[in-house]
Amino acid sequence: MEIQNVTIEDAEELLDIYAPYVKYTAITFEYDVPSVEEFRQRIVNISDRYPYIKAVDNGQIVGYAYAGCFKDRRAYDWSVETTIYVRQDCKRMGIGRLLYDRLEHELKSMGILNMNACIACPVQESKYLNDDSIRFHSRLGFSEVGRFHDSGYKFNQWFDMVWMEKMIGEHNAEPKEVWV
Repeated sequence: MEIQNVTIEDAEELLDIYAPYVKYTAITFEYDVPSVEEFRQRIVNISDRYPYIKAVDNGQIVGYAYAGCFKDRRAYDWSVETTIYVRQDCKRMGIGRLLYDRLEHELKSMGILNMNACIACPVQESKYLNDDSIRFHSRLGFSEVGRFHDSGYKFNQWFDMVWMEKMIGEHNAEPKEVWV
């Protein structure tokens, strides 16, 4: 398995991973699968500033992860929001850990200090969502720092949003500028 940078040529294959999450889960609150062109533009926009990586096994992309802007204010430059998706038939194979380990390494080298994850959470038992993502992030050292109740609505159900964070660098009075 190799971890590589995503290119716009990967858009269709990444979209094939993402589409089932849109159609059949509340892991993403997107209602409609984006077009390939829209997905290409997302890759361009994210890759312009942050790492966007993929896990490749035997020539096939089996997962991807990226960081994005946490908040669009200069004071937040040292913080990012992270996202990860693994092909549904490849879960629990260590792909997510490989992706996040590389993502964290790249973010540290940029001067990023905080990784944040916004994770959908079931309010009640749901066939569309479980707590796997929260447990995954916890195993990687993320801590829950906040919960927004009934903040997402999909499949005729309300879902909470949980914010988790992981500090990956030293916070001091004069942090180094973030390298982009």
